Amino acid sequence: MLRRHPISIYFALTFVISWAAMAIAVGEGGFPVAPEQAAQIGGAALLGPTIAGLVMTGVCGGRAGLRDLLARLLRWRVAGRWYAVALLTAPLTAFAVLMLLTLRSPEFSPAILSAPEPLTFLLSGLAAGLAVGLFEELGWTAFAIPRMLARRGPLGVGLLLGILWGLWHLPMFWEADSFAGGLPLALLMARLFAWLPPYRALMAWVYAGCESLLVVVLMHVSLVTSLMCIEPALSREGVLTYVLVRGAVLWVLVGGIAAVRRRARSRR
Repeated sequence: MLRRHPISIYFALTFVISWAAMAIAVGEGGFPVAPEQAAQIGGAALLGPTIAGLVMTGVCGGRAGLRDLLARLLRWRVAGRWYAVALLTAPLTAFAVLMLLTLRSPEFSPAILSAPEPLTFLLSGLAAGLAVGLFEELGWTAFAIPRMLARRGPLGVGLLLGILWGLWHLPMFWEADSFAGGLPLALLMARLFAWLPPYRALMAWVYAGCESLLVVVLMHVSLVTSLMCIEPALSREGVLTYVLVRGAVLWVLVGGIAAVRRRARSRR
């Protein structure tokens, strides 16, 4: 059964392990968690994609599969454009959207511009990004994406995985009144689905183009670092505005790339 339905089993294992680990981490208080527990449950959540990815790689590919995973993780000789896309997409879109929104309110000023020690601030974001990017992508990209690409194109793979990726983040974005309706529910849905699916589609395109797990890990590192170092503390209305605008920018990028790829295929 594991070998006949590897992708479905992988996702089931990922959700079960991550959500169970988060439930254990928060203890009797349960969900939603207090803001000071965010790092704690975030670390617990990483167990899911990591364990499920390594276990399923071993089950489906044996030692050869694990060696191939390591080879893709160490594959650094790829075209420079893939590194540029991986490293710059998240910070440039975040910074550009925030600078645009500062015309509306100064609360949107990028956080790193007002940090007392910008270098220390940046290094802490990079450290968190390295941990999150590596452990998550040992599952999402190392195991799931190559097998999904065998059945459909990068756009479909990225959007489908992006929806599941957003749902996987639910306990981390769940607040006390998230399901009370109105603004709290809109904010939760925007955080989960407005920008995660298009960003994951871009990640799928990058992997399909270079087949380097290392480059995709760096793209995830760049995302987490930009979340920690560029995005300021905002009101709820500000967060919703920012997430929706940034999501729109990412969807435009995805649509533009899809149109270019379609035109290139029609010419061929």
